[in-house]
Amino acid sequence: MPRSSFLPFSLPTLGPEEIDEAVSVLRSGWITTGPVTARFEQAISDRLGGGITLAVSSGTAALHLSLLALGLRKGDEVICPSLTWPATTNTIVLAGGKPVFADVRPDDLNLDPEDVARKVTRRTRAIVPVHFAGAPCDMKALLAIARRKRLTVIQDAAHALGTRYGGREVGAWGHVACYSFHPTKNVTSAEGGAIWTKNARVAGAAKLYRFHGVRTSAWERARGGGKRARGYDVELPGLKYNLTDLHAALGVHQLEKLEGFIRTRARLAEAYVKRLGAFDLLEIPQPRLGPGDRHAWHIFPVLVRSERLTIDRFEVMERLKHENIGTGLHFLPVHLTRYYRKSLGARRGDLPVTERAGARILSLPLFPRMTERDIEDVAVALEKVLGGAVRPSAARRRS
Repeated sequence: MPRSSFLPFSLPTLGPEEIDEAVSVLRSGWITTGPVTARFEQAISDRLGGGITLAVSSGTAALHLSLLALGLRKGDEVICPSLTWPATTNTIVLAGGKPVFADVRPDDLNLDPEDVARKVTRRTRAIVPVHFAGAPCDMKALLAIARRKRLTVIQDAAHALGTRYGGREVGAWGHVACYSFHPTKNVTSAEGGAIWTKNARVAGAAKLYRFHGVRTSAWERARGGGKRARGYDVELPGLKYNLTDLHAALGVHQLEKLEGFIRTRARLAEAYVKRLGAFDLLEIPQPRLGPGDRHAWHIFPVLVRSERLTIDRFEVMERLKHENIGTGLHFLPVHLTRYYRKSLGARRGDLPVTERAGARILSLPLFPRMTERDIEDVAVALEKVLGGAVRPSAARRRS
């Protein structure tokens, strides 16, 4: 029998602290970008060991602003994975660049430095690694390529707040890091994101682009005190990507809880591995964790062995829904979507590891409010759905 209630793929974990802070902001009379956003930015900078943080309206906005700050010109190439949400690649295009797709490694599904090195040309300006599922990319190898070729590394760390690499927060390894605070992420501000960098020039350009090309925000002008009002000036054609205090009110307290969230996620992930690790109709990506590394466990992806089944990954997800188990899809290969096939001439076969994973992958429920009983329910449902769809030839091999 299916479980009695639906288990969603993800739920945010919000407590009274977030609610009280949000109410305080509402009562303050200042609900857009202001002092609480500044608190949130400072807390992120403190976590990453200094530097400059700009809170923005989404992880997509963080990527877009970082790429605009890089000053891409027509024809400039940016190397990135295809196994990612389209924001990674769309923002490269919107900033004037050309995405160049590199394949991922088969074990952890993170960007393959060897393929990145093969894809570098005289037009390459940057590398955008994605820390898939919260597992750290091989930043030493990627940064070595960047140093040799004088490239900028802009990390898509949407999955990776709290991920560690070599004993440090993973974002602190590159030139720029971009975070997301979407409700599914380990820290949420309902919607939101952040840019982190130690480069004052990049931070200054991103800040200008963040708010209409105007150097001073409404809050900065409002708190100017006795200074004579001088209006404002537009220094470049900017956007409207600021984060509000109402959103930051959630973020400041979520950030304080991040370590506990990650411990719980890691315990649940370990329970998944223990329960499903020997299930021969699934593959579980294996993160490469060295000394001082930590997986943030944003999602728990698995690959369905569809070659042994009579149903595909989408049918598996649909049948799990009938068992009251929600799933996520992280991700379809971007290079095979309509726009990139048409604009870049991308074709099936270009990225074999990415394409194999992209045809089989799905994400199982993972969030701090889950219990190990929920893990058991997911495992039982998977065994029922997959076990009932084994090809006859595969069934003979299993026996």
